[in-house]
Amino acid sequence: MFDVDLPNTETIPPIVRSFAACLASVIETSPSEVPQPPADLQGTLAHWRSWLAGRGAGLVPIANPARFNWPGYWLAILDGKVGKRHERDGIAVLMFGTPSGVVLSPQDGDLVGAAASTLPVREGYVISGLDPSVPVPSAASSARLSGTVEAIAVTAEATEPMRLVSQALACAGRGLDGDRYAAKAGTFTPADDTVRGYDLTLVEAEVLDELRLSDGGTLGYAEARRNIVTRGLELNALVGRRFRVGKVECLGQRLCEPCAHLEHLTSAGALRGLIHRGGLRADVLTDGKITTDSDIETID
Repeated sequence: MFDVDLPNTETIPPIVRSFAACLASVIETSPSEVPQPPADLQGTLAHWRSWLAGRGAGLVPIANPARFNWPGYWLAILDGKVGKRHERDGIAVLMFGTPSGVVLSPQDGDLVGAAASTLPVREGYVISGLDPSVPVPSAASSARLSGTVEAIAVTAEATEPMRLVSQALACAGRGLDGDRYAAKAGTFTPADDTVRGYDLTLVEAEVLDELRLSDGGTLGYAEARRNIVTRGLELNALVGRRFRVGKVECLGQRLCEPCAHLEHLTSAGALRGLIHRGGLRADVLTDGKITTDSDIETID
């Protein structure tokens, strides 16, 4: 872990800044890399979950935090009335060990070393890898990647069948014109517009071509419910990287893992068959037209 001070962004509540600092410490990154949107703690949790997903991790709430013990790191929210302090929204600290104790407290350094059993623990969270056998996606590689657009698919309604189109207009910060996510009407469209990773979804044609469902059938390009079907590049390697589809600049946010909702709308076997091969979630950074056969290439 890193020894991290409380970020000095005065417009952000202290508990949010402290939680962000604890996150930065435990994953050993700069606090400036951790999202700190102008929201309360609950409103910011969605941002952190989205950001951590891009690193192959999740933020899991603890059911009974006051009695929790864990031989590793976990984050605790304490009631604000601790010692001589009175923080209206509470205090975020980083815990470690069994029994647990405070190892980092950006809001109140006097709490370091205090046993969890002596503190008013209100909430708790564990940072967990999404898959213990798969390394966290990394943007460290600078190798240039390139491919092409094999197909484009959109639908205006959340659960309606997607249709293939030969071209689509990409809108920065929204997605493809005519698609449910650009209209903020997708099944998983976040309530907070600042949560990223919902503009555009991509999947590899090679994955769909070889996928066999439980009944022996296949999943069509539109049935996969991703906006862009690519050919010739590894989408998992685009997490954290900027790339261009035609002239439209995008940023890979995180893997687009399959879910029970996808299997419900398609066929048995889609969920299992697409684990870690479900494609990419990306932000659209600039406006522009995307057509089938458009080139795709990294630009970072």
